[in-house]
Amino acid sequence: MAEVYTLVVRKPCFDLPTGCPQCLSAFIYLNFAKIPFQLDFHLNHPHSDKIPYIEIGDDYVAYDNENGGIIECLKKDVGVVDLDSEVSSLPDWVSIKAILTTWLHDALVYELWIGSEGSSAYSIYYSDLPWPIGKILSSKKARWVKSKHGITDDNAVVKQEEIYARASYAYDALSKLLGEKNYLFENRANIDFDILVMYSHTLCSPSSLDAIFLAHGLVVLQALPESSTLRIKFSEHDNLVRYVQKCKTELKEAGPQSHTNASPSGSRSQSTKRPKAKSVPKREKSEAEKTFKRRGSYFVAAQLVAVVVYLTLMLTFDGTEVEIENDVDGDLDL
Repeated sequence: MAEVYTLVVRKPCFDLPTGCPQCLSAFIYLNFAKIPFQLDFHLNHPHSDKIPYIEIGDDYVAYDNENGGIIECLKKDVGVVDLDSEVSSLPDWVSIKAILTTWLHDALVYELWIGSEGSSAYSIYYSDLPWPIGKILSSKKARWVKSKHGITDDNAVVKQEEIYARASYAYDALSKLLGEKNYLFENRANIDFDILVMYSHTLCSPSSLDAIFLAHGLVVLQALPESSTLRIKFSEHDNLVRYVQKCKTELKEAGPQSHTNASPSGSRSQSTKRPKAKSVPKREKSEAEKTFKRRGSYFVAAQLVAVVVYLTLMLTFDGTEVEIENDVDGDLDL
């Protein structure tokens, strides 16, 4: 009996099978590789860097934060078809991969968390969490993005221009590389004709870089608002838009069987092969346990109320402080 492949991703949104760029690239890669798989959604820890991950049968799971990412795990550890075997030695491969995994990756992260004020990112990652927790995690992530790029109040405009400039250059380069082809490395002109005929079945196929870029493009066009600078720059290239829309249509037609239930909590330790824990038969809870659980629920509710009150007071205090400063400045002017 063939083992069942299950790709576990963040929830669907923005008319996409999953709103997460990393999850979407793994989803596209499996479709390109024509590997039958099921899709499951992880709702318990949406901010975990383990997501996406793939489960095969009952004794194997590969996480996105292991061995260079989920696509590399799919190619090497899992043994899924390697779509890059015939194109990874091409001259432009390394530079295009660097553009996708640095400039465009950074630009999309910036736009999701900073440029669009985090509204799209919140929908993708935190909208299923209780409001105070989601807002706190979202603010923490936005601060992390700013820290990573060295963004401060003094240099915010300059840093933004740099990020958008690199993204614009990347889109120009990818648009020229793609041309009117179906995939980035299809029918390369610098390949001898005899080799082209010999490997036509592979040279006309997509690669992992197509999966990464298509995931990027789908999130840019579907998840970002129309006023987004990154979306506007992407939309300036008609062939890139056609490339992404064609992929979207094909994915809808060839989508895998999906599950609506949440995947397990992801509490398993990280390694390449591991058995799943067996379920323990349930027993009737004692009265003391029920009382303890009820008190625990009250405690969690009290903590959430405290967080909301704290945030409200902080916002009120900040506004009052600004008014006081303005009054003082006015008195000094007099």
